[in-house]
Amino acid sequence: MTVRCKAEWESSFRSMTMAMKLLVSNDDGIFAQGIRSLANIFAEAGHNVTVVCPDQERSATGHGLTLHQPIRAEKMEGIFHPSVTAWACSGTPADCVKLALWALLEGPPDFVLSGINHGSNLGTDVLYSGTVSAAMEGTIEGIPSVAFSQTSYTSREFQTAAAFAKMLLEQMAAQPLPEPVLLNVNIPAVKPEEITGVAMTRQGIRRYLDIFEKRVDPRGKTYYWLAGELLEEVAEESDLDWVNQIPTDVEAIRKNLITITPLQYNLTSNLVLEHLQKWQFDVSMSKS
Repeated sequence: MTVRCKAEWESSFRSMTMAMKLLVSNDDGIFAQGIRSLANIFAEAGHNVTVVCPDQERSATGHGLTLHQPIRAEKMEGIFHPSVTAWACSGTPADCVKLALWALLEGPPDFVLSGINHGSNLGTDVLYSGTVSAAMEGTIEGIPSVAFSQTSYTSREFQTAAAFAKMLLEQMAAQPLPEPVLLNVNIPAVKPEEITGVAMTRQGIRRYLDIFEKRVDPRGKTYYWLAGELLEEVAEESDLDWVNQIPTDVEAIRKNLITITPLQYNLTSNLVLEHLQKWQFDVSMSKS
């Protein structure tokens, strides 16, 4: 490990925070207010910002990729701060980040940012979220990444969330994460003075009762419309006592706390993996 003197580190930090290369994406589309607020606050601070995001809303697409049709990207003008380079992509949020990293950008960015999403991404929502998946694509490539969401689908006030995003990135530049993870950040949609603080949280569980409404179109053909209803919110117990002392993102957001949850793409259950070592199979049976 290279040890730097304090003056050298402070000089490096000032340089990084003054000239960071940022890739910004989302799942709400190129015209969403959330991504404009996020990209513009960093552009106004003098950072090199590139936006590559869907050309239309692609919420709840998860980590889907486009494999069987071409992906198109068109440069957009007049939407963001004049210094921002912006592309509208025909693909999914994960497509956008993958395309940016491997085709559109001249080099890797310092950070991949996704959001600010219109609506929260808490608990098991992250498995379906295009916002989280866009940021996770950056994490997969070893780039520090953050997904930002504001807990309202109707609010158009993103200044508080954007200001916190800027503060968080400065913190990440000063104290880099020890390993590639995604920070999933949710900001309460309340007045700045009503935010009670910042909580480091673990992922909670949100269960939905998925109701499919059966409908008939004007031509007499049947179709179904998914109408999920939040049924309950549950905290899952960990086998580690210290983990159970940490609030879940679902719990903390109720208290008007900004939540920061570190996520990883390795979904292996080590506890169950240990249990599976005790299983035995007679493979000779499958050959008879």
